[in-house]
Parts: sequence; structure tokens; C-alpha cells
Amino acid sequence: MELRNLRYFVAVAEELHFGRAAARLHMSQPPLSRAIKGLEAEAGAPLFARSPAGVTLTPVGAVLLDEARSLLDHADRLRLRVNAAAGVASLTIGILSDGADPGVARLAAAFRGRHPGIDIRIRDTDLTDPTCGLRAGRVDVALTRAPFEETALTVRTLRTDPVGVVLRADDPLARHDRLRLADLSERHWFRFPPGTDPLWQSYWNGGSPREGPVVRAVQECRQAVLWNGTVGLAPLGHDLPAELAAVPLTDMPPSRVVVVWKEGDTNPLIRSFAETATAAYRR
Repeated sequence: MELRNLRYFVAVAEELHFGRAAARLHMSQPPLSRAIKGLEAEAGAPLFARSPAGVTLTPVGAVLLDEARSLLDHADRLRLRVNAAAGVASLTIGILSDGADPGVARLAAAFRGRHPGIDIRIRDTDLTDPTCGLRAGRVDVALTRAPFEETALTVRTLRTDPVGVVLRADDPLARHDRLRLADLSERHWFRFPPGTDPLWQSYWNGGSPREGPVVRAVQECRQAVLWNGTVGLAPLGHDLPAELAAVPLTDMPPSRVVVVWKEGDTNPLIRSFAETATAAYRR
């Protein structure tokens, strides 16, 4: 199985929708569908159950997802080590899935214009690691959201976003203009897997332990709300399906968009990336 096709598969598995996965991968949908069908032929079984509303993983797909993530992580680490040994000018950037953020597009254009000759690799990550693989050495720099454990890291804030609660559109609470965290105390929330950074987990759970389904990706969060009536927090200002609604929370601190790298890393490309990001997000 080709690494490229495995990356396509992971994108579809995390988005649970071919159209959104194609947009995230910056490609059209037909070649993405062909790649997934090719993987299914290699696996000898369907990887997704398809429906008009999107897709869900089959048992075979769930197994492949775990293995594909591990293999792609290893490939990313290998590439970093080989490039370093060869002296190739490169930068691997970890990005927490947030494809609708216009700041990312401005940053990409500005950084490419500033460094047209370097090899740039983007590692799009799920919600379980807010440092996007930085601590594990999978990326050089991360564009993500705080808070998380910042020991031995340098963190620069680029923007702050208000936070609201995502609800099903027919939920009685969705009729409110504003809510407080106490209004959600009796509800089920989505949670992140064991081992997730505790500061990150606590922030997105409103500072209290919660009960509810475990999720890894943005689309899993939305599906948990849609199917189970689960509630969860999210930055405001992003488009939602008509079946969902976001209500601002009056007592929730804003979400910080940050650029982060390992403390003491002297790679000039990282410094340039941080400077370019600061300018791009100031607009």
C-alpha cells in the first residue's frame, strides 16, 4: 500500500465524508474515491460503509486506521532524519485540523513566497495531540491551539477566538443566545482518549470531569452531537451543518491559536515561520 493512499484513507476516516476529505487534501473528489477503492481492492474488503450522509468505518477500516496512523508517523520521522543527514532544507509543519481557518491560507502563501526553494511537509493531526507530534519529533513546528503542557516548548499566541457549545439544532438549549457552563452540567460531553494532555482535556471539558463518547477528530465530535445529542465546545466562527448549532458561552475563556516549537531549537526556518505566522494572523 502506498503511503500517499494511506494518507488519503486517514483523511476520509477522520472527516467521515469524501467531499470534506478532498477539500482538506486540496484535491478533487474523483481521484480520492479511486484511491480508496484501490485500497479496498488491496485489502479485499470494504473500508467504509457509504450512505448519502457520509461514510462510517467498517471493522476492517478501523483496523487499517490504527495501523496507517502508526506507519505514517514512522514515515514522517524517517523523512526528518534522512533530510537532516542529507542537509536538505526542509520544514515539517504540524497543523491541528482546522481547514476553514483563513489564517492558514494566508500563512501558506506568505511563507512559500518567503522560502520558495525549501521542502515543506504538512502533517495534519487529530485532536488527541495538541502539539501535533512536536514532542515526539514528528514535526519541526506546530500551528495549533492552546492550552497544553508547555514545558520545554516556546509558544507564541497568534489569535484568540471566543468559544461556544455545539448542539443539535433541535436541542432546546440551541434556542438561547448565550449559555453558561452550568447550563450543560447534566449533559453528556465528548471526551478525548486516555493519555491526552490533561490541560487540553480539561479546557475542552469546561474544567470539569465529564461523561460521554471518546472522540479523536473534529468530524467524530460533530457526529457524536448529531447522533447522541452529546454536547461539546468549539471555537466560534466556523461553518456548521444545518443540523447543528453553536451557542456562545459567557464564562468560557477564549481559545488561543498558537505557533509552538521546541525550546532552544535554532533552526532559522522555524523562526521565520513564527514571524510569518504572526504577520499573517494579524490581518
